[in-house]
Amino acid sequence: MLARIYKPARNAMQSGSANTKQWALDFEPETPREIEPLMGWTASSDMKQELRLRFDSKEEAVAYCERHGIPYQVSEPNAPARKKIAYSDNFAYRRLDPWTH
Repeated sequence: MLARIYKPARNAMQSGSANTKQWALDFEPETPREIEPLMGWTASSDMKQELRLRFDSKEEAVAYCERHGIPYQVSEPNAPARKKIAYSDNFAYRRLDPWTH
């Protein structure tokens, strides 16, 4: 039972940084998923896959794993590459791309 500690990234529909300040702890699956014969859906009997714990810091998540004897793997977050642009840049004379509709 390996735990993965990471800082979740924002989703594609999100422009801000909501729900990305906390660290999350997910468990890796112990058993493979199976195809259910009746409906053809994938199913798993591993209930720890459905569990996600949230912590305010990475140190709290690591301390939780060490306290309970859970092996863990920490994934450091990548800094987002953000460009500072203004709305007025769309109408600037120095604009490299042609303005088309």
